[in-house]
Order: sequence, then C-alpha cells, then structure tokens
Amino acid sequence: MDLQFSKEDLAFREEVRKFLRANLPDRLRDGAKRTPGVFVEPDIGLEWHRILNEKGWVAYHWPVEDGGTGWTPTQKFIFEKELALAGAPALSILGLRLVGPVICKFGTPEQKARFLPRILSGEDYWCQGYSEPGSGSDLASLKTSARLDGDRYVVNGSKMWTTHAHHANWIFALVRTDASVKKQQGITFLLIPMDQDEVEVTPTLSMSGDHEVNQVFFSDAVSSVDNRIGEEGQGWTIAKFLLENERGGSCFAPRLLKNIEWLESAAKEQPSGVNGAVAHDPRFRDKLARVKLDAEALEFTELRILADLAKGRQPGPQTSLVKMLGSNIGQQVDTLRLELLGFDALQLPMERPLYGNEAPEPVGSQAAQTAMGRYLNNRAATIFGGSDEVQKNIIAKTVLGL
Repeated sequence: MDLQFSKEDLAFREEVRKFLRANLPDRLRDGAKRTPGVFVEPDIGLEWHRILNEKGWVAYHWPVEDGGTGWTPTQKFIFEKELALAGAPALSILGLRLVGPVICKFGTPEQKARFLPRILSGEDYWCQGYSEPGSGSDLASLKTSARLDGDRYVVNGSKMWTTHAHHANWIFALVRTDASVKKQQGITFLLIPMDQDEVEVTPTLSMSGDHEVNQVFFSDAVSSVDNRIGEEGQGWTIAKFLLENERGGSCFAPRLLKNIEWLESAAKEQPSGVNGAVAHDPRFRDKLARVKLDAEALEFTELRILADLAKGRQPGPQTSLVKMLGSNIGQQVDTLRLELLGFDALQLPMERPLYGNEAPEPVGSQAAQTAMGRYLNNRAATIFGGSDEVQKNIIAKTVLGL
C-alpha cells in the first residue's frame, strides 16, 4: 500500500487550498466554529453549498454523468481533509450524500432530471424518514404505511429523530407497502413532499436546547407514484446502500485531528489552577496523547480503505468500523474539551444561533460557550446512523464470521 501522494495529487491539494483561501468567507468559518450542533444551520450551510456548487465541487461523490467531479478516491480524501483544516462548515449530507446517490443509482432518467439539479442548486432541502418510535436499531420493524391509490400513495404513520425536517421541503422515507411478507421485503423507498397539510412537524429539543431533530406525522399524506425510487419492496436494498454512505461516506479523522490540534494549543494557555497551564498536567497530557494516537490510527485505517477504493474494491463492512471509531473518538475529544476548559464549560446558553450580532456574550471564551452543547449533542453520535451495538453486530457477522 503506497500512502504517498503523487505529483498530481499534491497539485490538486494546492488548487483546493487556493480556492479555500479565496472563497471561504470568515463569517462562515466563525459560524461553523460557534455551532454546537451536529449540523450547521441552513443560513451557513446553504451559502457554502452554493459557493461549492458554482465551482462544480459540491457533489464530488456523485457519478460524473449526474453532476459529480470525477475525482479519484485520493482526491476526495484530500478535499475533505483540506475542508476540515480550513474550518469550512460541514455540508448537510441529507441531500448530497444520502438521497442524491440513491437517485443516481436507482432513479429513473426522469427522476434524475427532476431531483438532482435541485439538490445541486440547494433549491430542495431534504430530511430523512427512517427511524420511528419503536423502530430505531430494528429499522425493518417500521410501521409507517403507504397505500397505493390510483397513481399516488397515501401515507400514514410517523418518523422520529428527523434532522432539519423543520427546514426541509422533501423527505425521503422508508414506508411499508406490504405487511403480508417478510418484514424486509415489504418496505419501499418513497420521496414525499413536505409542503402539505397532512404532514406535521413537531420539534424535539436535545439536552443542549438545540432544535435539530423532529418528529414527523403523516395523516393521509400523499405522494405520486412517480416519487417511488425503485420497485415496491426494494426499499430495504436501497436502505442498505444509503446507510453505507451515511456510516462511512466521509473521512472522520481530519476533523478529529483538527480538534485535537486545538486542544493541544489551548492546553498551553489554559491555567490549571494548580501549577501553570493544563499542558503541564501529566494526566491530561496522557489522555490527550492517547486520543491523538487513536485518531491517527483511524486516519491510517481510512487511508487503507482509500487504497482499496482506488483499486476498485467496494468499502463493505469497513464503513461500520470507521463510523464506530470516529463516533467514539469524537466523544472522547468532547470530554477532553470540557476537562480543559473547566468551570467555564458548564455554561449552556439557550439562545441560538451563537454567532452573529445578536449572539450572547460568552463566559470566559467562545470555545467554552459551545463546549457543553457540543458534548451533549455528540452523545448521540454512537446512536444515529446505526448504534455502536448495530455496528459491532455487522462487524462480527461480516468480518469475523460469527
């Protein structure tokens, strides 16, 4: 395995850096830094989305014929790493990384022509309807039904933990179209417009007070049969394809290492209250060194997967391993941030957003103002996209043969 970048890759890296220096506004960096949630708000995310789309770089994971860049796996890794190092806002994955690739692979030419350009432009904002009350880790037990009535489906039920449903005008959902067969065989993948009275969105506030997720209720909501992706009963196959993108479609290590670099720097300035800066505390140094080694090992694993992808191999169960490790290391970083910032990190302002002219004044520092919110929000990282237990079962079955 050769982990050295080629001359072409190094030239590409410089092109990305030059573009970021010229086109990433400081206000977007600042807004991303001051966002304690998992997703940045659309006012930040969509502005950055459109800047990248104008360059032709927003859908770099899509096939070229559908609007993708044609980049190699190595170039995709370089791009994501440079975004992390530059402090760019993380783009919403719901349209670009989840339903977009599904439409590229399983959609009809008419569906591609209808939906993909509006994802690229940011005109359509998507949310995901997978989990339900009582159907989270056991997703195949979902109850939301879709009954075919002429040329449309009538949908009833509810979806839970629906990120940014209060901003979305479309939801891609798994629905049950046949209750008489094995539960995985009776599921269909359906696109449903949100702007109808029969769809109700109610907020679910996180422990930090952030409004990122929601519960969505369908009461005889309708969607055209033309909005079905694939055939009836093919939803479970499509869902597994989508979950591979959600669990392992991005590189976790670059952003983790960027955050660890900040911890190392801040520890040199943060007083310990005992003997100089926190960086002089051997226990903190030990914990920071351990989490840095874990993040570097994760980056090496991601590079090994990158080498496999470059040879045309599919990612497979490695996506579960990367997702699980990335989530757990991220939680360790959040815990160390709280430990570093001490009592100042106990603040938990309820105002949102924490950027802009009307943001509340922080106690101590901006980093301290967002530390507790980040910690609380990121506790869900080992649950969403498939819990740690689900990932371990996948690894045990597909890798260890248990």
